[in-house]
Amino acid sequence: MKKILLPAAILCSALTLQGCVGLLIGATTDAAIAVAKVPFKVGGAVIDVVTGDEDDED
Repeated sequence: MKKILLPAAILCSALTLQGCVGLLIGATTDAAIAVAKVPFKVGGAVIDVVTGDEDDED
């Protein structure tokens, strides 16, 4: 009886936790992408400050 119940319990647990694992992976991926974007935003802000706002008047 234990040979049947243990695999069934493991399978049920895996199926019910699948949504939680997907949510965790999605949140981790979103955080990693946000962290990867930060240097580009900072670099763009520094370039904007250094170059200033020069409007071309034609």
